[in-house]
Amino acid sequence: MKVRNLVVNYGDLRAVSNISFDATAGCVTAVIGPNGAGKTTTMEVCSGVRTATSGEVSVLGLDPQRDRLKMNSRIGVMLQDGGVYPSARVGEVLGHYCTLFGNRIAALDLLVAVDLVAKQKSTWRKLSGGEKQRLSLALALASKPEVAFLDEPTSGVDIVGRDLIRQIVRDLANSGCAVILATHELDEAQRMADNVVMFNQGRLIANTSLKDLLGTNQSVSLRTTSKVDLLELGDHMNCRVEQHGTEVHLFAVSDANFIARLSAWFVQRNLVLDDLRVGTPQLEDIYRDLNNSAKENDE
Repeated sequence: MKVRNLVVNYGDLRAVSNISFDATAGCVTAVIGPNGAGKTTTMEVCSGVRTATSGEVSVLGLDPQRDRLKMNSRIGVMLQDGGVYPSARVGEVLGHYCTLFGNRIAALDLLVAVDLVAKQKSTWRKLSGGEKQRLSLALALASKPEVAFLDEPTSGVDIVGRDLIRQIVRDLANSGCAVILATHELDEAQRMADNVVMFNQGRLIANTSLKDLLGTNQSVSLRTTSKVDLLELGDHMNCRVEQHGTEVHLFAVSDANFIARLSAWFVQRNLVLDDLRVGTPQLEDIYRDLNNSAKENDE
């Protein structure tokens, strides 16, 4: 899938602002950001549900609007609203979906995959939130998709259900499908993604592989009983600094001289450095830093 210079307006509001990114076969591309950042709108445009204001989108070489019928038979879509009649029974609705796609995959196989065999005679309205999410995912898989759009697939799902969904997503990508997964849960994105597209107020603030994103950043945790001027330390090290009790955490772009400069700063001020650990930051830390940088650039 290719997205080029995509713009989506709702009246005077610009929901998506001139974004471009690719999603490749065999990979999970996580589209992340807070609620209202433009993730769902982008997913809707790419899956043919919504029309763009301007820009180009190509899915399997097809235009989501002009070639919608051809495209629909080759993609799977899981949007947030579910789209299932409240009185529809699990087994019946899934069987209907599978029939629409020529029974490329058996409904029972999908029920087993999402662990809903015991619920196949239950109606949609009687399912728990997590069960509804798993059924919605199964419906998106009925076409044996080459491209899958999954919007917040783990939202409202318990730990066991999340493990199941993560494995399904990984298996889907391993089969050669291009998975585009939108989520505001950054821990879930870090667990599942190969590539990351970060949104902030309708704009992209990052578009890279998860490996590169994590590899170009570092976190340093230190313990000190000295009083540390966090603002001065942050300015000197050019990074974000947080303190929790005697623990000080620094989040920065990877730098071979970072530890040496940090140690020198403590020595020059006769501050006690009791312990120091270097690690890889979480995706949430990186998003926060990139988001803050974007705000500073706007100002």
